[in-house]
Amino acid sequence: IAAIAFLGWSVLGLGAASALLLGAALAPTDPVLAADVQVGPPQTGEEDDIRFALTSEAGLNDGLSFPFVLAAIAIASQADGGYEWVGRWLAVDVVLKLAAGVVMGWIVGRALGYLTFKVPRAGRIAKTGDGLAALGFTCIAYGATELVHGYGFVAVFVSALTLRSVERNSDFHGELHDFGEQIERLLTMVLLVCFGSVLTEGALLSEVDWRIAVVAVVVLALVRPLAGWVSLLGCRRSRAERFIVSVFGIRGIGSIYYLAYASGRAEFGGIQIVWSTVLVIILMSILLHGVAVTPVMRWIDKERGVDSTRRMNRDPGEAGLDDLISKR
Repeated sequence: IAAIAFLGWSVLGLGAASALLLGAALAPTDPVLAADVQVGPPQTGEEDDIRFALTSEAGLNDGLSFPFVLAAIAIASQADGGYEWVGRWLAVDVVLKLAAGVVMGWIVGRALGYLTFKVPRAGRIAKTGDGLAALGFTCIAYGATELVHGYGFVAVFVSALTLRSVERNSDFHGELHDFGEQIERLLTMVLLVCFGSVLTEGALLSEVDWRIAVVAVVVLALVRPLAGWVSLLGCRRSRAERFIVSVFGIRGIGSIYYLAYASGRAEFGGIQIVWSTVLVIILMSILLHGVAVTPVMRWIDKERGVDSTRRMNRDPGEAGLDDLISKR
């Protein structure tokens, strides 16, 4: 976040609030746009450190980036440019809201785990075999946490981990995963179509110039790989594996959500430049990472003696959405 904010300030000429917003908006990653870096379904034995790291990072960093979006909003809302907002931001937006997200996620996860796996058999949610429950679980965790002013994204991540820990051997986890994966891809397709229509319309890309192109290349080729590599220092993995985790920080839908949220809460100078930069980086990330991820992951799987074709031929995830619905 700091490195991207510095680029926004020094290269793009953005103010403090807009530069911080740029950094916070580009922090979330999105492995949905490159499915080969996602972990496989539960109980398939396909999980590995690379895919787990990239998937879990994307699940957690959405919530951890949000305090910095709120900081950008606070700076933009300060008419006198003072620092009175810092104390409240640290106490409320960083500490209390993150803690609320973690605690509520654990509570909701335990409660849902009990209702799903532990109540008398006739009343168990798992007995239905309906993967649609995944959507309901997500909404419950997110909504309940937002009601107490916590971070819903963090709560959903924690509740999913907690729910999984309540009962690790149930086949219902596979049902939840399969339905969630199908809905995830359908919604991503819709959002990408909207993203493409925005690009072709051209208004948000009117500010694109050489400075934005330079920032986009530096963010994808230097900032993310270096930050990822530093964070993995001391990790007992090969250099190739650490390099892949460092590079494949795919930008996606989370960046658009954060930017739209902040734009509706405060007036930011140079917001058109921020939007243009984010859209260009997302487009480049989708193209570069999307093209490279499959051959790279197949290569590293081959180096580690892992059969990549198993991910292509797994049974649980092969059913389309229509098949899943028709079964119900």
